[in-house]
Amino acid sequence: MGSDDSSRTLISVVVTVRNEERCLPQLLDSLLVQERPFEVVLVESESRDRTLEIAQSYAQSHPDILRVFSHPGSRGIGRNYGVHESRGSSIAFIDGDCFADSRWLHALRKGLETSAVVAGRTATVGKPQYGHLERVELFLSGSDVTFPSCNLAFPRELFERLGGFDPRFITAEDIDLNLRAVRAGATIRYVPDAIVYHHMRTTFLRFLYQAFWNGYGRKQLTEKHGSLWGRYRIRRLLVGQRTAIAWTRLLAAFGGYATRIVTGGSGRLTPDPPEGADGRASASD
Repeated sequence: MGSDDSSRTLISVVVTVRNEERCLPQLLDSLLVQERPFEVVLVESESRDRTLEIAQSYAQSHPDILRVFSHPGSRGIGRNYGVHESRGSSIAFIDGDCFADSRWLHALRKGLETSAVVAGRTATVGKPQYGHLERVELFLSGSDVTFPSCNLAFPRELFERLGGFDPRFITAEDIDLNLRAVRAGATIRYVPDAIVYHHMRTTFLRFLYQAFWNGYGRKQLTEKHGSLWGRYRIRRLLVGQRTAIAWTRLLAAFGGYATRIVTGGSGRLTPDPPEGADGRASASD
């Protein structure tokens, strides 16, 4: 990728996958053409399809770029494990149901030169009525902390200092990490040229299932960080619900939120996770 490769720092791309046979080849093909130097650390979690076989085949063809591990657990646990096995001074995250623009890493690398945390633009591909729905944004100290970890980059030092992803989250573990980064003094820079394409859910039921668990994770956030309602742009959220599908998604999310209230019980999150909890990344690992 040019004679200046040696002057660039190594970026580790960490991706967790489970049952991604359909999307994985497109993802890996998109990563192989990124600006060097980089490595891809793929963590597979108990897939029931050909995900692991496909990943291992790519790793055999590209041993200098791709390393594959199997490790059970949530996305947060898998990402922490991937970071632990990685070697780069910066970490970029992408998901198994995504694929990257050819200049994705170049844009993230440039962004990390001037900002502690970089979030790229995530564009949806799939059914249009699903793709036009916007994120439910949450702001802290002027930063939108809801940028998803399917397109996010951290310096290793900051990620490890924060303790990595909190493995207790079902979803919203990326929002929790972003919140902690901002509270630690970091800023999140949005770099629209760092583009990742995300495949939408293939059925309406899966779409609602995702919305339900997103709402569940938002309630987990309030357990750990206190009330966050004042940090949502409620008026913008309500104005953005222009279609029946949008309102249905919002209702499913509130259903997940309410379910966590009813079922959380003794499992509610405390503000500070125990030191060295399972799945957490730390500088001493």
